[in-house]
Amino acid sequence: MNNPAAAQARIAELRQLIEYHNQRYYQLDDPLISDADYDQLMQELIRLEQQHPESQTPTSPTQRVGATPLAGFNAVIHRVPMLSLKNAFSDGDVAAFQKDIIKLLGVSAETGIEYLAEPKLDGLAISLIYEQGILVQAATRGDGKKGEDVTHTVKTIRNVPLRLPGSGYPSCFEVRGEVFMPRDGFLALNARHQALGERVFANPRNAAAGSLRQLNPAIAAARPLRFYCYGFGVYPRERLPADMKTLMDQWAEWGLPVSPEIRVVEGVSGCLAYYASLQARRYQLPYEIDGIVYKINRLDWQEQLGYRSHDPCWAIAHKFPAEEVPTRLVDIQVQVGRTGSLTPVAVLEPVRVGGVVITHATLHNIDEIQRKDIRIGDTVRVKRAGDVIPRVESVILNERPADTVVFRLPEQCPACGCAVELEPGEAIARCSGGLYCPAQHKESIKHFASRRAMDIDGLGDKRIDQLLEGKWIATVADIYRLDVESLSRLERMGEKSARNLINALERSKTTTLSRFLYALGIRDVGEVTAASLAERFGTLDALMAADTEQLQAVKDVGPEVSRHIHTFFRQSHNRAIIDQLLQAGIHWPAIEPTRNHQSLSGQTFVITGTLASLSREEAKQRIKALGGKVTTQVSGSTTYLIAGESPGSKLETALALHIRILAESDFMSLLEDDPRL
Repeated sequence: MNNPAAAQARIAELRQLIEYHNQRYYQLDDPLISDADYDQLMQELIRLEQQHPESQTPTSPTQRVGATPLAGFNAVIHRVPMLSLKNAFSDGDVAAFQKDIIKLLGVSAETGIEYLAEPKLDGLAISLIYEQGILVQAATRGDGKKGEDVTHTVKTIRNVPLRLPGSGYPSCFEVRGEVFMPRDGFLALNARHQALGERVFANPRNAAAGSLRQLNPAIAAARPLRFYCYGFGVYPRERLPADMKTLMDQWAEWGLPVSPEIRVVEGVSGCLAYYASLQARRYQLPYEIDGIVYKINRLDWQEQLGYRSHDPCWAIAHKFPAEEVPTRLVDIQVQVGRTGSLTPVAVLEPVRVGGVVITHATLHNIDEIQRKDIRIGDTVRVKRAGDVIPRVESVILNERPADTVVFRLPEQCPACGCAVELEPGEAIARCSGGLYCPAQHKESIKHFASRRAMDIDGLGDKRIDQLLEGKWIATVADIYRLDVESLSRLERMGEKSARNLINALERSKTTTLSRFLYALGIRDVGEVTAASLAERFGTLDALMAADTEQLQAVKDVGPEVSRHIHTFFRQSHNRAIIDQLLQAGIHWPAIEPTRNHQSLSGQTFVITGTLASLSREEAKQRIKALGGKVTTQVSGSTTYLIAGESPGSKLETALALHIRILAESDFMSLLEDDPRL
């Protein structure tokens, strides 16, 4: 269109027409034109705005299709905190809520209390600020005081007005509500992701939250997000009506979407009747809900009741109970987590729970299986904890067949075949494969490259994912085999970035023994313990050759940690990867061990009384690790008597025999090889 005036008129007409059809489709659920006709209008507007860039505005419907991705999220301080709601789980909780209301308001128990009741949407809380009818800011709740600016993605939500139609709204006001993903849209999104081999979302809430927090608005624009208002933040006091229902009716007139399910009810009986009605048709609604919200309808009463530290006194969320459904447990599989934890997972005959078909459910750990006596072949009750994570709640024992199979924890990791460790008193079993186990590769490489370990700049989460998925690397040793030419072929990895990463790898080869030990990711070996091990043993060979008693002589290394260290270095595959790392050129300055590991050789100890720093057994192990001997009776051959709190008759015997008495502080100094002793 060559005539600028005619183009501007057509652009204005198209914008008004598209917004009208958006409202008919997304808010009124009553479309007047086909999707093809709608797309034709949008394409015409896009083409005209490209031809006449001076006509583009932030409120144009074309802004919903996504713009330039952001580098990061800006923080938004909420002028009025975005608080959460207190939960009610029973009819009695709702009655107690009203009782508190009556007491705080100082009104008669016979006073009719009106509530605004509405579905509790399972989505993400959002604040919208409008100035002169134009959406200027959208922010997440965050911690209630500070959220993230997500204006760029909220603008892509089709039922959020970019410009309010008509007039009569305040010059500046803030509405709050929930961004959610309808069930049909969620299922379609997961189907697309599955077809493309991409990650699928666990539930609509995760899908909504993940979509909204995209730096690239084009991704959010392609996802079926919706929004409903339910409250307000900053708002001109003089523009507030008498009650919440009237205010929400005003919002609807201004084009702001509100739930069609909102109702004004009276008293506890009205709340519970609404709750029962909506619970009965919960799964017929087009979106997920997990309960009902009751709010005092009168706004002056809301103001009078005020707030507690985390929630308003005038509202409560009445949660639905999790639905339990019986099904058959077909098998129990074991999944290996990124840190080596083994989680048993129930394989179920498909069953619909809470509107979702469930085929797998977590069993948490072996203790949980034994406590509930869950067996393969059982009929079990399945629920979705918090309406999200499926779990086996209990066994229907009177339906147990004779051929059920008791589950046994595997002795070898299903991912790598290494020994499985289950410490006494612990519920979680772990793979001992460490550096070798493929299920742990990402986490072990990420830890190895971290700043306080080998400090490999440029080897972050996404790059590690890329290298693992492309089978460029499998273990930490493989990263030192990378070269500039190979790395340059990776997506978004030019020659300069590739060279920077190779240089970072070269720099990391010069390190310290303590950093290297920490980087290996030995269970329970943090920076402090790694430093103590390096200081005590001096060389890697000496540490790898140490037995558990020698390891326990190191400060802060008890029986459990010593077993983890000893097991790690006895695994041949871990030793092989360590050899590969050393062959790649990793080195550190030589250090002298701080002490003779048999410094108590030839000395005999007796312990009496209670020690505050460690148990008697731990003290015994520490002495034996340093070459000493521990006996139960004081005699002429006793070198030291260690006297704790409330010593017994052994102290008198030692004094009579002129045996040297060590207080607990002296004993601890001796263990540290204090030159004063």
